[in-house]
Amino acid sequence: MSEMRYALISVSNKEGIVDFAQQLQELGIKIISTGGTGEKLKAAGISVIDIPQVTEYPEMLDGRVKTLHPAVHGGILADRSKTEHMQQLRELGIKPLDLIVVNLYPFAETIAQEGVSLAEAVENIDIGGPTMVRAAAKNFEHVTVVVDPTDYQAVLDKLKTDQLSKADRLELSYKAFAHTAEYDHLIQDYLAGLKKEQDGFPEVIRDRYQKINDLRYGENPHQQAAFYSANQSQEDSVATAKQLHGKDLSFNNINDTNAALELVKEFKSKPAVAVIKHANPCGMAIADSLLTAYQQAYSGDPMSAYGSIVALNREVDLKTAQEMTGPDRFVEVVIAPGFEDEALKILKERWESVRLLETGELGGEVNPGEKDFKKVTGGLLVQDRDLATITKEDLEVVSDREPTEAELKDLLFSWQVVKHVKSNAIVLAKNEMVLGVGAGQMSRVDALTIAQLKAGAEKEGSVVASDAFLPFKDVLVEAVKAGATAIIQPGGSIRDEEIVELANQHDLAMVFTGRRHFKH
Repeated sequence: MSEMRYALISVSNKEGIVDFAQQLQELGIKIISTGGTGEKLKAAGISVIDIPQVTEYPEMLDGRVKTLHPAVHGGILADRSKTEHMQQLRELGIKPLDLIVVNLYPFAETIAQEGVSLAEAVENIDIGGPTMVRAAAKNFEHVTVVVDPTDYQAVLDKLKTDQLSKADRLELSYKAFAHTAEYDHLIQDYLAGLKKEQDGFPEVIRDRYQKINDLRYGENPHQQAAFYSANQSQEDSVATAKQLHGKDLSFNNINDTNAALELVKEFKSKPAVAVIKHANPCGMAIADSLLTAYQQAYSGDPMSAYGSIVALNREVDLKTAQEMTGPDRFVEVVIAPGFEDEALKILKERWESVRLLETGELGGEVNPGEKDFKKVTGGLLVQDRDLATITKEDLEVVSDREPTEAELKDLLFSWQVVKHVKSNAIVLAKNEMVLGVGAGQMSRVDALTIAQLKAGAEKEGSVVASDAFLPFKDVLVEAVKAGATAIIQPGGSIRDEEIVELANQHDLAMVFTGRRHFKH
């Protein structure tokens, strides 16, 4: 304990700081502090050395300059193993600072406020704090830096037993640099947002993700993997969901559950259920009750539904849970806004390993500025998220026959679903229920063929959704053979005219959306 003599405390987040400082003082450590932090500690009866007593300069420029002084940074950066460094401190009357407890101005909280001005944001860019944190983190061999209030107790416990090691200081140094890096990243993003309209995408993209946990392996057992959450994200997601039961989520579980949740988030007015296998929907339905929606989603492809991921946009009730846990059924993951107590009990009893995830009520704010990233070897593809939606007013009826009200409902429903199917993608639907899906095929005709096989006899009277335009008449020919009565597609093919003519010959209703939904 004789090595720990002076602690400098200057924090924006004052959670737990009084108790921490009191215990430091009880250990014989002298407290140096600044501004508001110093006042709070003094009010609690803690003896504080004010920064001006150390620097022999007053805090100035409305607090912009407080700790930027050799008396502070010399005390932090001195290499205690070098005789000449310590001799210089003595000659200059500088006290070695052994513990730096600093966190930064609330920039994130400031810019999150509605109507915040640029001047207010700039005033909350900390300068002295990051400088002290980085100086202490650099000199971790001799100085302990603490930026996170959750570390206070652990540091105290180590100090009380004289067990604060170099490895501990190195870990705290890592957290300190992560803290300042995140802070700088927030500022960079904020300033980039101010000039986005002029410059488009930023010149530099830096990762900002926090590890949630390591995974047993990746897509395959020979690949190591981990799961990270996006910093600052408040959107309903797998990353923010609470796991209530079951084994740890695997890499593929997380990927598939994300696909399932994103699909049901498309539907708000009615209960919706998605059954996902390998990131594609094998069943999807909306209905007036959750039970009916589940029954129809499951019946879309019962064989593929074994070992699937199920997402629901309403709280899971008892009847739906009973249906889900029927004989010869197996589910890997269920994700929903919540679970009734009896429903939760039934699911837990049926499958010991099933992962049950609770998101809370869906409908949280979607960040339209968030980008979609696709990693390629040696680079990164960045694009806007595909958040585009359509209404019946957006549709262009290009056939002679207008779609009926029932067809129109199914066309809009199938269009929302096909957006979440890997391209080339075809969806057959009827009564707001998916009958068959053809996903990820090199040929659009093959995708329709697969969708027909899945739909079976139910395909008669269905509607067809194609995620991109029809380049030839062949898809429409197969749709007619399948008994489809209406089709929704982007349009834009050089053969649109002859494709529309063929639709008219067979009394099919055809609508164009004017946009496509490739998903690779």
